Amino acid sequence: MEESQSKQESSTKVAQHEGQEDVDPTFKTKKLMEVELMKHRVQLERDLKLGTIPKVDIKQEGETLDPTWSRKRENLVQKLTNLLLFEKLCSRGSENLTRKSWYSCEEERGHMIEIQDLFGPNIGTQKEPQLVIIEGAAGIGKSTLARQVKRAWKEGQLYRDHFQHVFFLTCRELAQYEQLSLAELIAQGQEVPTVPIRQILSHPEKLLFILDGIDEPAWVLADQNPELCLHWSQRQPVHTLLGSLLGKSILPEASFLLTARTTALQKIIPYVGQTRRVEVLGFSEFERKAYFHKYFVNESNAIDAFRLVLSNPVLLTLCEVPWVCWLVCTCLKKQMEQGGELSLTSQTTTALCLKYLSLTIPGQHMRTQLRALCSLAAEGICQRRTLFSESNLCKQGLAEDAIATFLKIGILQKQYSSLSYSFAHLCLQEFFAAMSYILEDSDERCGGMEFKRTVETLIEVYGRHTLFEEPTVHFLFGLVNAQGMREMKKIFDCKLPLGIELKMLRSTLGNPPYQHHLGLLHCLYESQEEVLLTYVLCNLHLTGPDKNYKEATVSQTNVKHLVIQTDMELMVVTFCIQFCYHVMSLRVNMEGQQGHNLTVASTVLYRWTPITDASWKILFYNLKFARNLKGLDLSGNPLNYSAVQYLCKALRYPGWQLKNLWLVDCHLTSTYCSLLASLLRDHPSLTELDLQLNDLGDDGVRMLCLGFRNHAGNLSILRLDQASLSAQVITELRTLEAENLKLHISSTWKPHVMIPTKNKDKEEMSDSPKSFKQQRKQSEDKHVESLWTDNDFWGPTGPVATEVVDREGNQYRVQLPMAGCYHCPSTGLHFVVTRAVTIEIEFCAWSQYLDETFLKHSHMVVGPLFDIKAEQGAVTAVYLPHFVALQEGIVDSSLFHVAHFQEHGMVLETPARVEQHYAVLENPSFSPVGILLRMIPAVGHFIPITSITLIYYHLYHKGVTFHLYLVPNDCTIRKAIDDEEMKFQFVRINKPPPVDALYIGSRYIVSATRKVEIFPKELELCYRSPEKSQLFSEIYVRDMGSGIKLQLRDKGHKKLKWEAFLKPGDLRPALPRIASTTNDAPFFQHFVEQHREQLVARVTSVDPILDKLHGLVLSEESYEAVRAETTNQDKMRKLFSLSRSWSQACKYQFYQALKDTHPHLMMDLFVNSDKGTRSLGDPDFGELSD
Repeated sequence: MEESQSKQESSTKVAQHEGQEDVDPTFKTKKLMEVELMKHRVQLERDLKLGTIPKVDIKQEGETLDPTWSRKRENLVQKLTNLLLFEKLCSRGSENLTRKSWYSCEEERGHMIEIQDLFGPNIGTQKEPQLVIIEGAAGIGKSTLARQVKRAWKEGQLYRDHFQHVFFLTCRELAQYEQLSLAELIAQGQEVPTVPIRQILSHPEKLLFILDGIDEPAWVLADQNPELCLHWSQRQPVHTLLGSLLGKSILPEASFLLTARTTALQKIIPYVGQTRRVEVLGFSEFERKAYFHKYFVNESNAIDAFRLVLSNPVLLTLCEVPWVCWLVCTCLKKQMEQGGELSLTSQTTTALCLKYLSLTIPGQHMRTQLRALCSLAAEGICQRRTLFSESNLCKQGLAEDAIATFLKIGILQKQYSSLSYSFAHLCLQEFFAAMSYILEDSDERCGGMEFKRTVETLIEVYGRHTLFEEPTVHFLFGLVNAQGMREMKKIFDCKLPLGIELKMLRSTLGNPPYQHHLGLLHCLYESQEEVLLTYVLCNLHLTGPDKNYKEATVSQTNVKHLVIQTDMELMVVTFCIQFCYHVMSLRVNMEGQQGHNLTVASTVLYRWTPITDASWKILFYNLKFARNLKGLDLSGNPLNYSAVQYLCKALRYPGWQLKNLWLVDCHLTSTYCSLLASLLRDHPSLTELDLQLNDLGDDGVRMLCLGFRNHAGNLSILRLDQASLSAQVITELRTLEAENLKLHISSTWKPHVMIPTKNKDKEEMSDSPKSFKQQRKQSEDKHVESLWTDNDFWGPTGPVATEVVDREGNQYRVQLPMAGCYHCPSTGLHFVVTRAVTIEIEFCAWSQYLDETFLKHSHMVVGPLFDIKAEQGAVTAVYLPHFVALQEGIVDSSLFHVAHFQEHGMVLETPARVEQHYAVLENPSFSPVGILLRMIPAVGHFIPITSITLIYYHLYHKGVTFHLYLVPNDCTIRKAIDDEEMKFQFVRINKPPPVDALYIGSRYIVSATRKVEIFPKELELCYRSPEKSQLFSEIYVRDMGSGIKLQLRDKGHKKLKWEAFLKPGDLRPALPRIASTTNDAPFFQHFVEQHREQLVARVTSVDPILDKLHGLVLSEESYEAVRAETTNQDKMRKLFSLSRSWSQACKYQFYQALKDTHPHLMMDLFVNSDKGTRSLGDPDFGELSD
């Protein structure tokens, strides 16, 4: 029993110190060190006398692992901590070794390996590498891995036949020496020097040098002359010696294993040649659990602690990093010792460090000493020093009892080989250094100069390019938020100035635009500040330093991959996506699976490392908060049952309004279909679900059909493989589709296209529900209705008619016949084209796009939003209208931006020039585009604009009602008001607009020269999106007399801004509202029959008329008989032939359907008919228009 307990305690000590020994391999007990020194002192003196080994301070590597841990295991490699290792196969130049997050085409491929494969043959060349670089993030376990290699070799488990001697060298200790010879360096790397130096060097191909932390000292190995080291006994600067070794001027056959943070690889790249690059990815989920069971002596404590972590996806992901795993275990262990309830809600590493301090610092009397420790850490960071002498500690004011306390609680550790001290982990030193910068800036402020000095110091230490990759900067972001500042105030009992957070972060960030670095996203994640996240991520995607900068600009033909390798990176990126309002669709492409072929730039998370349950858990946990995300593509990723459960749970979150979900080739079977059916119930916003290339089977598809019937929601496209389904199930699908006219079930797989493309005949194709219906409609309706003259385009040959494609959808088409400049007076659009081209134009609503971005707070809409489609290259310039009054001289034209809303998100582009009424884009690419104006705080919304007044009227027996609108000069708003007023048979009167510029936000008084009723009497000039109700004043006039004058005056100064005279002659009858009485029957019967020829020729969309008559007038047989006709003219003729047998009520329904579906056509026919030409005094007129 006692022996068992001893083994358990030994294993516990191992786990508790694994996080610390990731920095320093000499961490050990003093007793072990003394025994080793006494044992080898005699042999050492004998060797020195013989001249075999030069005299140096010999470093003994102490093992923190108990001897029983390593000697009583059958397989050391398997039983020690297993870290995930990823070998990178791509060969990149030195400029690319600092890993960026965004790659334009070729991803950084690789595969997982085991520790025994580090020096095995390369896959391609079958050659064994001489140099292996172990890289990875801070605290990820690089040093732990390096020590495992040394330990496994020593125990005969690894590379015993490959290497005769392995030298473990900690670069932080080597940096303490000014000069060393090769012999002294080898002595430093040996635990016990037993072999003469000449014998060691006789077989250089059997030597392995392990250089741990090659990046920690301030060495610039790339600049060293490899010919300076000529003999093993010659002393020279340490960095020169290492440069000679890596440059192979000495011991060219020797092998090397280096560890370094990823950001530091530029220093050694000139010497690496053909190397093996291995990235440490941290703990697997299994190893995280195993670590907890190693750490805690009591098994039940380990179970309780890990259960708490397992319930928190964020905490579980943070524990992927071994050092953070140790931090979490330590915090939970302290809570257990203090008898409190286990609770750990920290979301970041910074928050965990603060929690660690609050649990371990013994009392308030340590605050001064804690400040001194922070200063020590910051001094070390500035000097690139991690080992400190006692004099260094005393210089900072650290007392002996404080040093003892810091050693006891595990913040500091003592290096017995050199009688120096270090922080238990380099990350801890960086955390304390970050606190020091904040404390110094709060104590000594000189107009913000300290903030600037701090940033300059960080740039000097780390460099601007890799600044955001460094943990010190991560911690800085994590500390200067509201929660971090509160915790620091408690710990240090100090008053930190208000606003220090924003000043520090802005000083560190610099000015936008910001480049796509994963390190920057890590900083933003640590900050957790919503305002900062939204601001930076909004500017992250806007533009780059120049037009050719592919990392920051949006390309129409290039897919951007955001390469991630760990769950930690996955968590950081998906968390930040919540605040990337321009990201509306996302593809997750795990394990190198091939998803849909995208034709334009899109946001893709790309990963070659294994995806686990923990990965899916944190992915969906974060995405459920991404309100902006409308499309999610998981195609090509093998989803297990747990992953689909996590997805369904996330989709039940009320804030996530996902519309399109693609699950092509995800290894789904019928067992998943109960979960998939629940999507239809729990996520009604879903409009498209793609389940192709999955073996769902008959039972699975039946379950989906049942789910759809019970909870159809808004689903309009369902894609399934039907080749393997039975005839009975296919019939059920056809029945389901017939029962739900909006549902389209597809059976043919094709790559999903994010935006519409064109086939070889240049006909537009798309997978969206709307465009599918448009294609079906366009195939039926070959003839289109012409717009009124104002909507025609005027060009070199005169007017070119604009065609209505979909009136309800506000979609139009114009076929420009030749090269030249074309202008549409109604919309304000200009196109300069190089050849004949067909252009499609759709009126869009800004709120549909802009409300989901942060720009709505910083930019103002100053023009209509158009979705334009044209053959690429045919349009050399487009003039987009705006309503800003530039002649006032208040608005700077540099504030204008063109917003592009593309599938992957929004991009702002600076126009080529800004003119009086237009912003010009040259060589444009098309998507929904419109003009935005960046607002200046001093001006705010007080922007001068060109405005229009719109007047509508309706005639009654006893008077006239007018509606008066004052709105910006925006054709989409004018069109929306026209459509709304027409529903109530109001007719517009054209009157001149205000001459002077008016101001957004200003209020105006409505008045008339005669006694009339006006409500309200005050109008505000404001911008409202076209789909929203616009403000107007209603004016009731009992007697028009000879006419009335309407006026608008400025509310403040009562200055006249606009007036118009309304005469009786301006009024014409509205399209009549026919009551269902027999007295009205002659009118509509006569009207339809009178205009039969015109109706047959000009009705462009018959199907909507049929839908309105179906069931009321037309039987199923008659409905299908009309639809069977091939052209619209034939369909109308068929309808008229059927109408001969209809009752008066049925004919009235026919008239009403025509009026509802073709209001402009019916108005035109009415105005030019006998009824329309009657005077206001005609006795029948009032009856018709009332």
